[in-house]
Amino acid sequence: MLRALKSSPEIIGQERRMVAAVKLFELERLSSGLAARLANVPRVVFLLRLADYGVDTFQLTDEELHQETRLA
Repeated sequence: MLRALKSSPEIIGQERRMVAAVKLFELERLSSGLAARLANVPRVVFLLRLADYGVDTFQLTDEELHQETRLA
């Protein structure tokens, strides 16, 4: 499998931690800070990498979004 992925066990392990952290954040089971700790990266890096996985940094409900746009 490592040959097919053209990667080392360390890089695969890092990617697995990041994917798990992103998914748990997306499911709102972890805060961004805890997810960053799971991924073993600074919180800012974690937040920036969310876009790589198609996950929004800010998760607002329709009502919250409407309220925010009304205030702007």
